[in-house]
Amino acid sequence: MLMPKRVKRRKQFRGSMAGKATRGNTISNGEFGLVSLEPAWIKSNQIEAARIAMTRYIKRGGKVWIKIFPDKPVTTKPAETRMGSGKGSLEYWVAVVKPGRVMFEIAGVPEETAREALRLAMHKLPVKCKIVSRADLEGGAGSEN
Repeated sequence: MLMPKRVKRRKQFRGSMAGKATRGNTISNGEFGLVSLEPAWIKSNQIEAARIAMTRYIKRGGKVWIKIFPDKPVTTKPAETRMGSGKGSLEYWVAVVKPGRVMFEIAGVPEETAREALRLAMHKLPVKCKIVSRADLEGGAGSEN
């Protein structure tokens, strides 16, 4: 699963997910992409599950790009622990995704194959998504269609 090799600080504040994605909102590598429609934290194992679903469907053809990386640590305290006594231990890593963010890209396969592969990946993710082509985002510059 994806996670940083090393980080400057082991524990992080929760932060906010307000606003739309200003970076990573265009298709830069592939022909088709999966765009988030709502803000969320996406766990590293969810990213991996989506990647496996896509690569299994397209078999040996095509190429898949993962455009998000889980670089935010999330901590939790053990169950049935009293309040206080510091912050919990690191449990998993998440990628912060805002609306409009292109999460996955795919190229080198026919359109219907790409759309089905992205549809399968969509079911593995905790956010509402839409499948877009490079032409869709060129015209609207990342806006709603």
